[in-house]
Amino acid sequence: MKTIFITGASTGIGRATVKHFAERGWNVVATMRSPEQETEFNLLSNVLVLRLDVEKEDTIHHALAEATQRFGKIVVLLNKARYGTMGLIEAATEEQIRRQFEVNVFGLIRMTKAMLPHFRSNQEGLLINISSMGGRVTFPTMSLYHSSKFAVEGFSESVFYELASQNIKVKLIEPGAIKTDFGGRSMEFFFNDALTDYKRFTTAFRNKLGEMEKHPSYASPPEIVAETTYQVATDGTNQFRYIVGEDAKMLIHMKENTDEMQYLTNIAQHFS
Repeated sequence: MKTIFITGASTGIGRATVKHFAERGWNVVATMRSPEQETEFNLLSNVLVLRLDVEKEDTIHHALAEATQRFGKIVVLLNKARYGTMGLIEAATEEQIRRQFEVNVFGLIRMTKAMLPHFRSNQEGLLINISSMGGRVTFPTMSLYHSSKFAVEGFSESVFYELASQNIKVKLIEPGAIKTDFGGRSMEFFFNDALTDYKRFTTAFRNKLGEMEKHPSYASPPEIVAETTYQVATDGTNQFRYIVGEDAKMLIHMKENTDEMQYLTNIAQHFS
């Protein structure tokens, strides 16, 4: 029975992925910051719920030790833990800027480095990083989130080469808008009404975003990412990027096939 290790498994994409793999006979290590709040996964014999905070290296090593003691060989690491921010860059504090990268970039790298000795000892492994369409295209007021996801894309593409020498594969999943709590509990906002020069811009942006969120097809269910993750883990190919969601496919295609200034103008006009 194969084993997948998942970070950020308590809600949304992570939770859906735990269920998807467990239902298909995999052992699943479901890690989260507050495992004491979990009541469903603890009832499944092939799911091990563990505490892990990607900002705290000791929890990573403790979780890995417990996971290998219980299930032995781990064949897939899914780096899903993430944190989002939205707001004017002038309104962001130093702490908010640093935390955005601490979770999305440094935490992902920290988790990856901790897992690699295990993969190397087995001479195989698959690293799957949950990126975002936001690692390929950008929207207003999400500069910190986008820059962190662009970093994930660059990191993943670079280690693709070096880890191939150890028979370790690297793959990226780029979801579009997903129906999760990402825009609520997992999102931090830092608009500042004192920055009055931006008032017309922020008012127009908030109104447009509100209209988009009300549209029935605005976001895909998290299960579609879970299904794609299972495909990524089992298709046996060397495909690197997997785009999830019609919005992501459309926007990435538009960016890649449109004159750069025209593309930027289109996005700006859409949110104005």
